[in-house]
Amino acid sequence: MTTPPALFDRPALTTRRARARPEALFLHEAARDEVQDRLSMVNRSFTSPAVVTPFPAIWDDALPGAALVPDGDVLDLQPASHDLVVHAMCLHWANDPVGQIIQCRRALRPDGLFLAVLLGGQTLHQLRAALGEAESRLTGGLSPRVAPMAEIRDLGALLQRAGLALPVADSVPLTASYRDLTHLMHDLRAMAETNVLAARRRSPTRRAVFDLAQRLYTDHFADPQGRLPATFDLICLTGWAPDDSQPKPLRPGSAKARLADALRVPETRLPD
Repeated sequence: MTTPPALFDRPALTTRRARARPEALFLHEAARDEVQDRLSMVNRSFTSPAVVTPFPAIWDDALPGAALVPDGDVLDLQPASHDLVVHAMCLHWANDPVGQIIQCRRALRPDGLFLAVLLGGQTLHQLRAALGEAESRLTGGLSPRVAPMAEIRDLGALLQRAGLALPVADSVPLTASYRDLTHLMHDLRAMAETNVLAARRRSPTRRAVFDLAQRLYTDHFADPQGRLPATFDLICLTGWAPDDSQPKPLRPGSAKARLADALRVPETRLPD
């Protein structure tokens, strides 16, 4: 059995994260705030949390006593050692996202909570459309530029594959506004969210491609003030380590009342 090639160049990602600017990490701050808001609605206390994050300073005061775990292919998590594991804004860069979630599940105690925030499939759809059309017009082809990000339905299925119970996936779209394409590119570089695909183009892109992409972006997406919107699709995933205390579905046919009676509608038999 051969190991599939890595989708992402992880050493390049590490280098770019080391150059990130704290003032540009608004997506990580939004993810932290989203996690805190969701935990406030969970009717229980967590005494041994862990946070997987490439930027631990963002989480210093967010979850008191939390173990801050560096993002990597192998996570520094001990089995059954936490009642909460947060995977914060790095699952979309994982070469093996299911493996990452499985590692987090193994680190949970029974009935422990897994909560992840990552970028989803609608992220930067405006930029992808403009760059794709510009490059195909001028070069006759496309090079890998923006990481393929999973859709919410597929991400929910990953929770089940990893063995988590009561899986939930939902989306929190955010929109930032930029002066022009150069402004957006600089911000992506400052937050370490630029292209690190292993198959990315290594030679410089023609300036004409970016000039045309700027015009296409403006023509198709600019707001009335001429600024360029950029969508960041934050996906929130939650699941629980299996435990006997959790609710379970009833057996088919075990209901004691008919749904038609509850809805006060006539019952119609389906064709065979």
